[in-house]
Amino acid sequence: MNESVFKAMSDATRRKIIELLKDGPKSAGEIAEHFSHAQPTISRHLTVLKHAKLITDRREGTFIIYQLNTTVLQEWLIWLFDHFGGGEQDEEK
Repeated sequence: MNESVFKAMSDATRRKIIELLKDGPKSAGEIAEHFSHAQPTISRHLTVLKHAKLITDRREGTFIIYQLNTTVLQEWLIWLFDHFGGGEQDEEK
């Protein structure tokens, strides 16, 4: 599993961004409205998430729209469950 995914998901702000994007694509401004952080700080968090391939972006006019990359997110969740359990196997131990 790519370490950049773990780095990205280790931060509460980035986890909240992921949570916001589960409801659909949003611009950087729409994302920033949910935080007290300055816009450059949110941009840095978005860059980390993009580097980990957890989100993708596309340009629409003057806006950059961000959305979840559900494939990578699913792979990460599967890896977590495979390595740390949470199912019947853990209950048997």
